[in-house]
Amino acid sequence: MSRTALITGASAGLGVEFARQLADRGYALVLVARRGEKLEQVAQDLRQRYPVSVSTIVADLADPAAPAEIYRQLEGVEVSFLINNAGSAGPDLLVDRDWSKQADFLQLMMISAAHLCHLFMPAMIERGFGRVVNVSSMAARFIRAGDTNYGPSKAYMVALVEGLAGSTQGTDVKISALCPGFTHTEFHEAGDLMEMKNSLPDFLWYDARTVVREGLKALEQGRTVFCSGRLYRVLDALTQFGPTRWLLRKTVIDGLTSRRAQARAAVD
Repeated sequence: MSRTALITGASAGLGVEFARQLADRGYALVLVARRGEKLEQVAQDLRQRYPVSVSTIVADLADPAAPAEIYRQLEGVEVSFLINNAGSAGPDLLVDRDWSKQADFLQLMMISAAHLCHLFMPAMIERGFGRVVNVSSMAARFIRAGDTNYGPSKAYMVALVEGLAGSTQGTDVKISALCPGFTHTEFHEAGDLMEMKNSLPDFLWYDARTVVREGLKALEQGRTVFCSGRLYRVLDALTQFGPTRWLLRKTVIDGLTSRRAQARAAVD
């Protein structure tokens, strides 16, 4: 039986690139995303490029029932590679007063990934082979005052991997949290994110192919947490240093305080 890779958030960005690189390694693919039409377009392109089986499951991982339904549909399939990649920018925890949006975001970003690990990893351990990548972010690696949802959710992905890695010691089941910095994907093509992207220098941006290639290599090397891009690895080393974390936190908080004071003055 051929080994199969299950990839969430597979209709765009890093998900598509993971699919390409794993298909190139001979993995059969199961692609999961909520946009059915876009997902099928990606699947058709992969079928034309690679001599592997490519199937799709349309599912919204903000739905608590989605992971169990994915598992049910894959009964009898040997899922040897799991990529937890689905995600979104999310609402502001304090500003957006609709809790259902907050709950959907937390389900999508954290609970669905934990649920899929819970469902698929025990069989990997039993078979003696498995690979798992939880796509995190550099946003998980340092404190940013005012980031109330995205960064904390990505920090959970890192913590989840570090905990699970201890449970796979002595097996050929490897798990890694991939922490990209700014990456050229569709994620930044919406409104204010595109504005932000255009304001940043080019050297901060990496292409998806490099991020995925480095991430898969780091996984095989047994690196539990990996920041893609040499620049971001240097920044990560700096931001994990206590005084630097304090300085970053103070700078951001001072900036937020100043903006709030200016806003109050404008109202007065």
